[in-house]
Amino acid sequence: MTQELLMANKLSLDDETLWRTWESRDTSMVGRFVIAVGSTGIYCRPGCPARMPKRENVRFFADCDEAEAAGFRACKRCKPRERFEDGSALVEEACEMLAESADERPRLAAIGRRLGVSTGRLQRMFRRTLGVTPGEYAAARRVERLKDGLRNGSDVTGALYDAGYGSSSRLYESAGTTLGMTPAAYRRRGLGMSIRYTIVDSQLGRLLVGATERGVCFVKMGDRDKDLEVILRKEYPAAQIDRAGAGEPGGLSHWVEALIQHIATGDPSVDLPLDIRVTAFQGRVYQALRSIANGKTRSYGEIAKEIGRPKAVRAVANACADNPVALTVPCHRVIRGNGDIGGYGGGVQRKRELLAREARAALREPQGERKKAGG
Repeated sequence: MTQELLMANKLSLDDETLWRTWESRDTSMVGRFVIAVGSTGIYCRPGCPARMPKRENVRFFADCDEAEAAGFRACKRCKPRERFEDGSALVEEACEMLAESADERPRLAAIGRRLGVSTGRLQRMFRRTLGVTPGEYAAARRVERLKDGLRNGSDVTGALYDAGYGSSSRLYESAGTTLGMTPAAYRRRGLGMSIRYTIVDSQLGRLLVGATERGVCFVKMGDRDKDLEVILRKEYPAAQIDRAGAGEPGGLSHWVEALIQHIATGDPSVDLPLDIRVTAFQGRVYQALRSIANGKTRSYGEIAKEIGRPKAVRAVANACADNPVALTVPCHRVIRGNGDIGGYGGGVQRKRELLAREARAALREPQGERKKAGG
């Protein structure tokens, strides 16, 4: 891809999203950014098998040239400078063509002819290299363009056509699983809400808790206060958001204490009042997540079956990724069907530690209480 395209791609994603992609070893964004580690002076591509660095030591760059200009050298394991094997160089070119195309349904036959490969081979190369089909890649790019347009103040009609949707009906059919709500609601996210938040220390890092007068609306763990605040404001860009003063009375302090206690001990989650805007689908997913007993885990596929949508595994994963209230809706208790722990917005290591603490707490519970909790 050209440097200009990579820069455009990188700037459309926040550092937290890039970190989650790197942390989960996701290769679907190969070619869209590289990660550089300050403690080693090395930069890598997404999916590199090298040991996971500490979050505070990493920086993100749009491409190899940008990383090297900043003084970093290429990793010898993942060799980000080299073209990837098994046709991945062709996949890069196809991604560039798909990114430039405004067609709602990508014309794979035309792209294949330009690259000199069949449509079937192009499909196989995409799955092998990126883990998604060309159609899924194009759809994800289209959603990114739509979100950018809505965040930047475009009206819904203009944003959907600029993003490449052929009609509003096509967009609204998938809005529940792509945006988490209707486009109009996404555009006014947080409008009319007054949110107070605080950031405190916990045994697993910094914890941000935001709430309205009705209940908790945002819970996030991380390493740096600034990063957490950016994510909160991005989630509710139109809301009135203020940081609570030290010792400020009210329900917020009690809810924060309950969450800190849960993180420290792994004891069953406190059933806090929530004030979140979700679709009917997300609501069913979150209800299923809150029914998972302390110390237990479920797979994305099991959750999909439980809510009566056995084929909606990807949509369930998206709902978990979009969960605004970590811990209170325990998305960390959902793992992959093969037993792998999967990704987590607060970081995979935090997910492992939360599950370990909850498992130990479940063993300490009296047998009667365990049965009552569904264990």
